[in-house]
Amino acid sequence: MCGRMTLTRSVEEIAQVFELAPHSSALAGPDGLPLRPRYNIAPSQPVLTVVQSGAGGRGIAWKTWGLVPGWARDPSIGSKLFNARGETVDVKPSFRSAFKSRRCLVVADGFYEWSARSRGHRPHWFHPSEGPLLAFAGLHEHWAGENGRAIDSCTVITTEANADLEGVHARMPVVLSKAARAVWLDPESGPEDLKRLLVPAPEGTLLARVVSRRVNEPRHDDPDCLAPEPDERATGDFRLDGG
Repeated sequence: MCGRMTLTRSVEEIAQVFELAPHSSALAGPDGLPLRPRYNIAPSQPVLTVVQSGAGGRGIAWKTWGLVPGWARDPSIGSKLFNARGETVDVKPSFRSAFKSRRCLVVADGFYEWSARSRGHRPHWFHPSEGPLLAFAGLHEHWAGENGRAIDSCTVITTEANADLEGVHARMPVVLSKAARAVWLDPESGPEDLKRLLVPAPEGTLLARVVSRRVNEPRHDDPDCLAPEPDERATGDFRLDGG
């Protein structure tokens, strides 16, 4: 699964990595204020997405993390749909329509996973071994309720974990390469081509860092979330060996 993420990079880096239009360098946060670093993004909060826009270009949009299908009677269903399994995303009623025509990239520079309680339940921050940012395969939806209420939401697709997460978690978000991003966003891509993308990232894509348990509390959103525990001996980034 993927239940927490970070986005601390600058608007210039985001625009460059995702090949956005020049005006995207003025990207603001979901509140309209200048974009600020986020160290502990949780479901139900806004996440930055890249979507296919007209004439083959790319646009950006803030969407609530937790998919609310257009047919949902109660938008609280989104609290359960912040992840979608890549193995079944094309057949599950909550996701299959978006899989066909409402795909997006969810932008992050890292995500958290916790080791099993038998291994200390320690939070680990996984981030790219090369480059500043990650692109997760995502789906998005628009929900319209009574009294004009509307929710634009998204989910992160997950797959089996690669060796980078060994000993921590059995699932990971689908991390798309530059080439795969274009296929994922292309409205003409067929289901077989899309499903082939929903696989673990190559080993070595991610580095891991054991971080502070401060991140366990979603209201904590500051650089200290990425700091090592005071008694943690290994404070640097590393590749996990499952030991």
